[in-house]
Amino acid sequence: MNYADLRDFIAKRMRMSHIYQPLMLMTLFKNKGQASATKIANEILKHDQSQIEYYQQITNNMVGQVLRRYGLVAKDKDQYRLNDFDKLTPKQVDDLVELCQAKLDEYLAKRGDVVWNHRSKSSGYISGTLRYEVLKRSQFHCELCGCKADERALEVDHIVPRNKGGSDDLDNLQALCYRCNAMKRDRDDTDFRSVRESYKHKEDGCLFCGEVDGQVVAENALAYVICDGFPVTPMHCLIIPKRHVPDYFALSRPELNACDRLLSHMKSVIQDQDSSVVGFNIGMNAGASAGQTVFHCHIHLIPRRVGDVENPKGGVRHTIPGKGYY
Repeated sequence: MNYADLRDFIAKRMRMSHIYQPLMLMTLFKNKGQASATKIANEILKHDQSQIEYYQQITNNMVGQVLRRYGLVAKDKDQYRLNDFDKLTPKQVDDLVELCQAKLDEYLAKRGDVVWNHRSKSSGYISGTLRYEVLKRSQFHCELCGCKADERALEVDHIVPRNKGGSDDLDNLQALCYRCNAMKRDRDDTDFRSVRESYKHKEDGCLFCGEVDGQVVAENALAYVICDGFPVTPMHCLIIPKRHVPDYFALSRPELNACDRLLSHMKSVIQDQDSSVVGFNIGMNAGASAGQTVFHCHIHLIPRRVGDVENPKGGVRHTIPGKGYY
């Protein structure tokens, strides 16, 4: 590719969803047309304001406070100053830099990559594929505050922590920005042992806590799917949490994730098997006054086809007679 082609691509054909393409090309141009992925990543990192903001927090709230407490540095607004630096000779400065480097090398040799575990907020490895699935499900937004990935670095968080028995299952993972993740760690004092045990709870005599193995058409760690025993349309199915809870509002976040994944899965399965399905009603009854008769949470996924009712306008509003049309 010659100069004219490169110029035409950059000026006219480059379609940018982020800053990455021009940064990668700039790095290659400046390094005689060749650079490692690590070098390119470092150049991108220099422009990542969310990462800079993260380490500003580390500087101000952790390391800066420690060194100020020991009297080594002083802070004026956003500027740090090494106390009495002007009393050091150039040779002494070089010697102290070498000593710092030796301490750094010794620490890294002893601890290894574990020193960066604070960036994942979980012990152990989360694969890139699983991380991508978590971020994709959240549409690359923090699931607590809603900020976007290009505004603040996102991390994959265990909802029930590993050290409390939480698994690496997709349903137990969520995308949090580093601020919300740090806040969750510091403030969440839930005893997750009881939460984990509650997932095993079955209610005697409950229709959906009983033996359903022969009816299950799909499942994951926390929920399963069966066909409705009295379907209102063909392929009407129920998504049911395995834990006995009375209604949708009693579900934990991992259970909501699990049910949501099964809803999406069954939508695809149904439409693959029946091309006439062009819509869905999704609903649940919470409380006897809302029509609930089985008091174990279950979510209805009802396939809809053109002409299955004379006038579909209003959808779920027809739960109150006469209120569907407006």
